[in-house]
Amino acid sequence: MLYHLLLPLRDEFAIFNVVRYISFRTAAAVVTALILALLFGPRFIATLRRLSVGQNIREVGPQSHQVKAGTPTMGGLLILFAWLLPTLLWSNLTNPFVWIAVGVTVGFGAIGFVDDLLKVRRRRNLGLSARAKFLLQVAVAAVGGALLPSLPGGAFSPTLAFPFFKDLVVNLGLLYVPFVVFVLVGSSNAVNLTDGLDGLAIGAAGVAAGTYAVFCYVAGNKVVATYLQVPFVSGVGEVTIFCGALVGAAMGFLWFNAHPAEVFMGDVGSLALGGGIGIVAVIAKQEILLALVGGLFVVEALSVILQVASFKLRGKRIFRMAPLHHHFELSGWAEPKIIARFWILSFVFALIALSTLKLR
Repeated sequence: MLYHLLLPLRDEFAIFNVVRYISFRTAAAVVTALILALLFGPRFIATLRRLSVGQNIREVGPQSHQVKAGTPTMGGLLILFAWLLPTLLWSNLTNPFVWIAVGVTVGFGAIGFVDDLLKVRRRRNLGLSARAKFLLQVAVAAVGGALLPSLPGGAFSPTLAFPFFKDLVVNLGLLYVPFVVFVLVGSSNAVNLTDGLDGLAIGAAGVAAGTYAVFCYVAGNKVVATYLQVPFVSGVGEVTIFCGALVGAAMGFLWFNAHPAEVFMGDVGSLALGGGIGIVAVIAKQEILLALVGGLFVVEALSVILQVASFKLRGKRIFRMAPLHHHFELSGWAEPKIIARFWILSFVFALIALSTLKLR
């Protein structure tokens, strides 16, 4: 909105010429999101307390987490507010990629909201059934996957590019929508599984968003994309602002979610974060690198898969408890130490992913 209001003023006031630059608007979105989160956070948390929207702790989880029972949850609503409002303020709203990214994020957030609401009402850590949640995620992801190839003028092709192989591009055709569903549902649930310690998921999500801000900017600039031999997607540069807003919202929410947390994001936050990061990876044609950019989320999800598979096949557990962060908790690591070390891992994964831009 601000983009459309301020850009026409550049003819009269030269200073407004900066509004046409994606880099400026991305920085503005970061700052705006951070300010919104910090400004509205205390009142929002107080409202959650007044409404008794408290977290219910799983009986099978670490006993040390029982002290967190009653901490306000559904803080993901604050993340979405601080994330999406700056996106709409600073983006070119005629860009379809922005609307698809926002729509998918809201869709996944809505699923999480219903799940959280049921948990709060039932006073148990049981919301939507696993089947219902999965089917709803598939539906939202399928809509997003179907919209992209149908954009006017062939603005987006249903292809999959492989890092390190500049000429290896596969047209997925009818398999494209199922592929997008796999990416988005996997990403959403991986972030959801990671959200088990104060600040862990939001910190890693902020790192992933910052990384994809770089990828979107590169993919949207034909000169840079050609030089670095990455797929050029006309218009995807605007999604950089979407990523920047998430970085700001993540920093703002972390102010309140850092250990000991004053508020939890709930599924409304974790599902939206995973879905939003996933759709950005798809739009930027960097889906394969999502496994590296979100390496921490992948490791956490794999720990659950391996734990379940091992117990069913061998009757033995690999970890003391899954996801992986609980294993280290039960091994005697303090929660802040686990969080800090996992954040370091997320930075390392991000740096490795960014380094691939020069290894093509």
